[in-house]
Amino acid sequence: MIRTVDFRGRALTKSQYRSELPRAHMDIASAMVQIEPIIERVKNGTQEDLFNLAEKFDGVRPTSIKVLQKDIDSALADLNPEIRKALERSIERITFVHKEQTRSTKTTTVVDGATVTEKWIPVDRVGLYVPGGRAVYPSSVMMNVIPAHIAGVKSLAVASPPQAEFGGLPHPTILAACALLGVSEVYAIGGAQAIALFAYGMEDVCEKVDMVTGPGNIYVAAAKRALRGIIGIDSEAGPTEIAILADDSAHAHEVAADLISQAEHDVIAAAVLVTDSPDLANAVREQLATRVALTKHSERILTALSGIQSAIVLVDSIAQGIDVVNAYAAEHLEIQTKASLEDAEKIRNAGAIFVGRFSPVSLGDYSAGSNHVLPTGGCACHSSGLSVQTFLRGVHQIQYDEKSFNDISYTVITLANAEDLPAHGEAITARGEIL
Repeated sequence: MIRTVDFRGRALTKSQYRSELPRAHMDIASAMVQIEPIIERVKNGTQEDLFNLAEKFDGVRPTSIKVLQKDIDSALADLNPEIRKALERSIERITFVHKEQTRSTKTTTVVDGATVTEKWIPVDRVGLYVPGGRAVYPSSVMMNVIPAHIAGVKSLAVASPPQAEFGGLPHPTILAACALLGVSEVYAIGGAQAIALFAYGMEDVCEKVDMVTGPGNIYVAAAKRALRGIIGIDSEAGPTEIAILADDSAHAHEVAADLISQAEHDVIAAAVLVTDSPDLANAVREQLATRVALTKHSERILTALSGIQSAIVLVDSIAQGIDVVNAYAAEHLEIQTKASLEDAEKIRNAGAIFVGRFSPVSLGDYSAGSNHVLPTGGCACHSSGLSVQTFLRGVHQIQYDEKSFNDISYTVITLANAEDLPAHGEAITARGEIL
């Protein structure tokens, strides 16, 4: 069901560890070729083109691309009370955590009369993409909308694919989550066409946005890559992945359940266990064989666990295991060891770190308060997850008075001439001219 990679007795470099723990292949380049005509069609088209694209790719023709307020309100009114309660409790925790991420304006006095002020300004308008398909993701509504609101984004729009079983509307739970968060601008559109609509806007349909965030399939990722620059993006999210660093103190049935939980997302989801305990590895294999057969999406999970992207990795020690998971840079990393907190402090590369047996990834997917929009594909070695900061831009405001200006003028002129840019220096000396 799941392959074994044996690093025992081998000291490898970071790149060597990564090469032996490959991820599922996503051919973004080919997808970009396929979506190019879709992007052009949306850029130069009308709402009729959006209807036709929905009919082609989603199997339904919405009555309206922009969802009516009455449909959003109706979705909330009809929402199962238990689901509403769970959403509201999760919203409370996510809001609590993300409020701690706000930035304040800071002014630095360089010398008397000279200041540089760093201001944090929110993006004016953001498009938030919420995928459809195999699962329903009201959690993605929360994870995107809440930090954007806290950042101070004034204009938010959500796009989610139309669903044939709901008359061409996005899934009602997604609409209900939007209602709970005060989002009234929602579009029944998915895939590359949604990203293109956000990027270019369309008269009488949707105003252009400045930034698009949110996960999606390979075509959404390709569209975000193709349109980056026209819009800002958070990341090109790939298939989800979990890595678990565990020793013989871990419980095999819990480790297996956690691996399965992320494999449930997609046939190319990655599930990796790194352990110095062959006994735990064998016990986890046994648990996987039992549990996969009993769970709802067993075929999808089995495909994911059997893929090249998933493995049980044997190491000589937890110290070597830390090197392995730092090299792998997983989206989600669980630490289930005797010294879990101490070991977690040694992790440099992970989208989010879940410490101890009572902090499974599923907790972070919904209700821990952390954000679940995280870097995938090894990008956690250089990128962060979605946060309030994603929606803020740092802007320096510079103010010098005459004395501080004169004090630094010669330095600027000298450097301008050294770079053979004399007009830069002349912009300084012009301040002393009398006309």
